[in-house]
Amino acid sequence: MMLEAAAAPGPIEWLFDAQLVIGGQVILWREIVGNLFGLASALGGMRRKVWAWPIGIIGNALLFTVFMGAVFHTPNPVNLLGQAGRQLMFIGVSIYGWIQWSRHRHTSANAVDPRWATGRERVLLVVAMIGGTLVLTPIFSALGSFEPVWADAWIFMGSLLATWGMAKGWTEFWLIWVAVDIVGVPLLVSAGYYASALLYLFYGAFTLLGFFTWLRVQRRREAASGSPAA
Repeated sequence: MMLEAAAAPGPIEWLFDAQLVIGGQVILWREIVGNLFGLASALGGMRRKVWAWPIGIIGNALLFTVFMGAVFHTPNPVNLLGQAGRQLMFIGVSIYGWIQWSRHRHTSANAVDPRWATGRERVLLVVAMIGGTLVLTPIFSALGSFEPVWADAWIFMGSLLATWGMAKGWTEFWLIWVAVDIVGVPLLVSAGYYASALLYLFYGAFTLLGFFTWLRVQRRREAASGSPAA
């Protein structure tokens, strides 16, 4: 009778199953790796690099499998539908942003030139943020998202609008991320996604740095042109 040795897991299989245990809490390595890709994408966005978009897409794909815990049979059986859904949204909007920045780079020295959103655009941002949260909350609730469901809906809408703002080059998009992080950290802690919560906390400080970096670039460009950027 011949015994066959079990095949060693490949790198993708290893990444999918690998876990880190800290203080009795199980954390998936793909949650950590996915968030690190997200951080790298944010750094690229702050530096206005086109590669920020594809790097972010890889992180989004990994985090989608993390936040659909019950579906992918992870140690944390909690489904955060807003968190998972926003990863798919990120991928779609990131493709748009990737195309926009790539086109702009062919006509300008930079992938994007930061500017303030217009008054009308700001009103639309506020209406979309509040209205979208109100509309999505009962939908996510019916689908069985983690409580408080409004927080999941807020994070989804804020992430959508911030990513859209980044693609458009609006300096305010960094502040939308701050609003997302303020709600996101306590939600992720209560749901047991500690690695993501820790990185959200770091993102909060990082997004403020990104805001002031883009603001400095914007003011420098306005001074060089002699008029406020449109």
